Amino acid sequence: MTDRGRSALRQSADQLTIGPSTMHWTGSALVITLNEWAAPPIPGAVRGTITLIPTGVTDVELPLTTDRAHIWRPFAPTATITVDLEAKGWQWDGHGYFDSNFGTRALEADFDTWTWARYPRANGGSACFYDADRCDGSRLAAAMAFDADGAARMIDAPPLTPFKPTGWRMDRATRADPGTTPRQVKPMLDAPFYSRAAVETTIEGETVQGVHEALDLRRYRSPLLKPMLACRVPRRAKWSFD
Repeated sequence: MTDRGRSALRQSADQLTIGPSTMHWTGSALVITLNEWAAPPIPGAVRGTITLIPTGVTDVELPLTTDRAHIWRPFAPTATITVDLEAKGWQWDGHGYFDSNFGTRALEADFDTWTWARYPRANGGSACFYDADRCDGSRLAAAMAFDADGAARMIDAPPLTPFKPTGWRMDRATRADPGTTPRQVKPMLDAPFYSRAAVETTIEGETVQGVHEALDLRRYRSPLLKPMLACRVPRRAKWSFD
């Protein structure tokens, strides 16, 4: 990711362009064209195309605070994905999803911690769990199921169950049937305040694997950590389309 200034932004009804990269909605597929530069410790060009084809598009919005200052928007909870990057071995087809978070305040202003997870189910749909500790002492505990066509409904969640902390000793938990313990099966990102990984758990007797993230915004508030982000997320204040 690269932070860019307003001059790098162009928008239309079906296309978002930020600097040299674009996201284009064709009516049936989201085509993402990347032309970026990877951050240390492994710098290099990141170029290519990612094509995401939803099996269903939703209009669901989940407020994460009572005043709707933060919203989770699962645009395409189930999709197929094709990745074709200009690097050996970085081409594959598989299962994917597309979602986003929106907010009018900084995350650290309203949350201390949160965990989110999405687990594909054998019926072609998925289950998503959002758990968060808000700064005002209240808690968010939301569980939602999606059918393959995008139809959504709230569900009862199994217990929130801790599992092995990250390499940075950040606590993690996700939903799991009583008597079972989740486990990480593939690391994706391990930072001092954020973790993303493929996690295996059990839901309604079904063993599932999906994407799990944990965020510790108490750590993120630290004035020692924020300057470190510039190493991973460089800023390019000026950009010319010419």
